Amino acid sequence: MKKNILTTLLVIISLGSLNAQERWSREKAQDWYNQHDWITGANFNPSTAINQLEMWQEETFDPETIDRELGYAAQIGFNTMRVYLHSLAYKADQEGFKSRMEEYLKIADSHDIKTMFVIFDDVWDANPKTGKQPEPKPGTHNSGWVQDPGYPESVEMADSKELEAYVKDILNTFGEDKRVLLWDLYNEPGNNDKGNESMPLLKNVFKWAREANPSQPLSVGLWKWNLKDLNTFQALNSDIITYHSYDEPEKHRRIIELLKTHGRPMICTEYMARTRNNTFNNTLPMLNEENIGAINWGLVSGKSNTIYAWNTPIESGEEPVEWFHDIFRKDGTPYRQDEVDLIKKLNAETP
Repeated sequence: MKKNILTTLLVIISLGSLNAQERWSREKAQDWYNQHDWITGANFNPSTAINQLEMWQEETFDPETIDRELGYAAQIGFNTMRVYLHSLAYKADQEGFKSRMEEYLKIADSHDIKTMFVIFDDVWDANPKTGKQPEPKPGTHNSGWVQDPGYPESVEMADSKELEAYVKDILNTFGEDKRVLLWDLYNEPGNNDKGNESMPLLKNVFKWAREANPSQPLSVGLWKWNLKDLNTFQALNSDIITYHSYDEPEKHRRIIELLKTHGRPMICTEYMARTRNNTFNNTLPMLNEENIGAINWGLVSGKSNTIYAWNTPIESGEEPVEWFHDIFRKDGTPYRQDEVDLIKKLNAETP
């Protein structure tokens, strides 16, 4: 496993000096990064939403909960949330969807929180459907999360005018919006054993986004080191290097050292899985020291059930001995006070 990670990263690094068309220069990327405080926050889905559709559909959009829970984030110094969109919610109600995005951004901005929007996603259920979403399966991690645009749609619609219009409309609408930090164009392409089947949509979403030409940087995070073709394309086309690591600190540090050779700012857009020895206490200080953005998975325990670990359900639905993700209970009580104290301390110390 260590050899595979090293080999894949070296392939990416060896090509890192090539210039992808219209990609930001290293100097522009670094200048952008230097204009921001240390980027720190969480992947955010309100506790009342089981997935992206329940978050964004008119019937279940919940600004009251969003406001309350982003308040929890602001209290510990978080300044960024990574938030997933969904093309089916847009397709069902284009103007309403953009209006709800605007409302979300107003709420986040009132808490001095910027947003990193995610466009497409290859993770979990391959059959998203609009309308009423399922209830959570007791004790099961992300039992209702859905892919976007789904499968086989992510292959069959890779060249579709429909998806192109969606991407360009969202980026044209919010592409000059200072409340939007960065566009994360595709979460974990190749997941669910898709592999290189995801390459056409990955290439197109970069193409469409470059044509829309937003003022914010574009990125797609590296996440699985044996997906060599996808990783290389992602790394060579991202303005800012983003990546996921749920690894223990030693392995995480090796990844950091290798990705540093791109000479670009870095943001870890997913981390923190307590039962995998990837915790706030052993990872957040490392990211702070390296001046790498830190976006953990999960803010408030809720319908996504991400306090439960991957593939290890607790059928009774009782609370696990150790939470996998998330920071707060619904009432704002921290799961662990020492973690919240550390987050507040590091955020306060960062100039």
